[in-house]
Amino acid sequence: MTVDVPQLVAQAREGRPRAVARLISLVEGASPQLREVMAALAPLTGNAYVVGLTGSPGVGKSTSTSALVTAYRKAGKRVGVLAVDPSSPFSGGALLGDRVRMSDHASDPGVYIRSMATRGHLGGLAWAAPQAIRVLDAAGCDVVLVETVGVGQSEVEIASQADTSVVLLAPGMGDGIQAAKAGILEIGDLYVVNKADRDGADATARELNHMLSLGESRGPGDWRPPIVKTVAARAQGVDEVVEALEKHRAWMEEHGVLAKRRIARAAREVETIAVTALRSRIGDLHGDRHLDALAERVVAGAVDPYAASDELLASLTEA
Repeated sequence: MTVDVPQLVAQAREGRPRAVARLISLVEGASPQLREVMAALAPLTGNAYVVGLTGSPGVGKSTSTSALVTAYRKAGKRVGVLAVDPSSPFSGGALLGDRVRMSDHASDPGVYIRSMATRGHLGGLAWAAPQAIRVLDAAGCDVVLVETVGVGQSEVEIASQADTSVVLLAPGMGDGIQAAKAGILEIGDLYVVNKADRDGADATARELNHMLSLGESRGPGDWRPPIVKTVAARAQGVDEVVEALEKHRAWMEEHGVLAKRRIARAAREVETIAVTALRSRIGDLHGDRHLDALAERVVAGAVDPYAASDELLASLTEA
């Protein structure tokens, strides 16, 4: 079933949630009209401030996201939320836990919340997240909050999709510092120790500060990630988080970092689309005589796999 893309985009710009939902569904479903959708959205993007929130399970990402929505709405900003949930092992859909915890904003026309299933995609995000962010940007959201699934040591994809990455921790989560892992310690532009009313919050903040100082290789004028303590369930410390986010945004704009990050993000998106298309074309060759013949030559030792892949790529570009 085809849709009227210009009309849908116009409705999304007016803030109609059903239109925004339909556009994101076209993205998630890899609709044949996806190219038309992205072409229509392209001139309308580039205005939203994208904030990624990540951390281990149980640190309060959804509660913190909800508290940030409240703070930004008080400032009169339109907010979009992409809450990436684990996939159901049965249906493949999102388990929707994050969206349930943000139900306080469900009736606010200035807030759009979308749960997305990972569908097996690694890195803490859904594969369709970059283009879903683009939809929310074009729909007029001033701020887009992207909440990842609960991550461990190396799921750091959010750093490549957000303007600012927020890493959340909580005291008493097992490790002295859950973020003291290769990868996740290095991606934060802002660190939040949530549930700071618990015992051990000050110690967690001190340990985190120590770990950050050990990994520092910053020069004068470089951004040093601040550490903010919050109790998101009671909205304590949330204004300080927003203030830190705005300071980071201002610093990035002043030093040209924001533009560089967005160019790098677009480059990765273009590369992913190109690689996906190429993989699809290669997939179409399975069972094709040319691919089988190359495989036979590799097994026979007549050609090495790299030379065979060069020949395969050459045949694809000629096709």
